[in-house]
This record gives sequence, C-alpha cells and structure tokens, in this order.
Amino acid sequence: MGKVKIKKSDIWIDMTPMSDVMVLLLTFFMMTSTFVTPEPVQVNTPQSQSKVKVPDVDVLNILVNPDGKVFMSMDKMPDLEQTIVALLENNNLPALSPAQMKAFKDDPMFGVGLRELHSYLDKKQGERVKILPTKGIPTDSIAGGMSEFQQWVKEAKRSAKNSLTLDSHDLKICIKADSKTSYKTVKKLMSELQDMEENRYQLITSYKVQETKEVK
Repeated sequence: MGKVKIKKSDIWIDMTPMSDVMVLLLTFFMMTSTFVTPEPVQVNTPQSQSKVKVPDVDVLNILVNPDGKVFMSMDKMPDLEQTIVALLENNNLPALSPAQMKAFKDDPMFGVGLRELHSYLDKKQGERVKILPTKGIPTDSIAGGMSEFQQWVKEAKRSAKNSLTLDSHDLKICIKADSKTSYKTVKKLMSELQDMEENRYQLITSYKVQETKEVK
C-alpha cells in the first residue's frame, strides 16, 4: 500500500502587533529617561539613611572634589547663557565669542575662574577635559565683598527668575561633595550661601540601606 503524503502548509505569523508594542515601549523609555550629566571629577558621596529624591530640573548643581575644588552645572541652557553674560559684564570682562559660547555650553560642568575663562574655552575639547579638574571656581572674596562662587549663585538664581522660557522658576541648589572632602571646605560653602541668605539647599549623599539583624 502506498504512503499517504500529507500536504505541508507554511505557517505565517503576523509580527505587526509585536512591532507596535516594541515601538511604544521604546518611545516610552525615551520620553521618561533622564540623562545623567557627566562630571569632570569622580566624587564618591558619603552615605546616609535619608532617602529624598533629588530634583531633576531647575537645579544648580555644586560639585566639590576631595581637594576642595568647586564645579557647577545648570540644566537650562538659556539660563546658563544669561548667567555667564551677566557675570562677565559685571566684572568688566569681554563677552564670549560665538565659538567660545558654544564651547562653554557644550561642557557638562563649568569650574574655571572668570579671568581664565576665555583662554580656557579657546582650547580643544580634549584639552579642556584634562585641565578642568585642576581648576575650580574661586571661593575667596574679591573686590565688592563677594566671591566668584557667590556671584555664580546670585546670577544663576536671577537668570532663573527672569527665564526666557514659558515660566520663570525658582532655582534649587544641590551640593554634592566627596566623602573625603574636608568639613572645613563644605562649611565654607554653606557659610557663603548663608551670607547671601540662601538657606535652602540639599546635600547629596548615596543611600545606605539599614542592616537588620536576624533575631533567633
């Protein structure tokens, strides 16, 4: 008796719904993700058991490395541009050229004295990355009684209130210091903020999970 041949048929699976789901998931993660700003120096924050979410927007980040050097960043580019323009003008320094302004805004953080800023921004990006960790925003008082650090804070807050965006906003101050940074350095920054009547700021730490002992 001859073998019965079973007709084979191709199996076709419609992948359209799966593709739609993947595109929706990708769009969701792109819209909700927050990009982390690179930092010019490595900072290992001290640990604490207080768990408070750090603001994502309208923030003036102040970073202090183990040597006590101070760096800053702002998340709103229009506010940052207004700040540096006002600072240079207040200190009777030349305005930045378009190329220098682009370099300034491209850097993830700033931390060079105002009188060094022009020559620093004229360097290539690779050179700036190596130079920046050796600099830092001066915290010593100058003519007029304010340090450059205080001037940065003052103008950054003013730029935020006079923002060119749809709504003005109150800039939040966050201080991120290394666990090896001396208390004297951090206390000096806090004192300079208090002298400006800036008494609301956050100290960034890494979260330490409290260990629980097993009871037998």
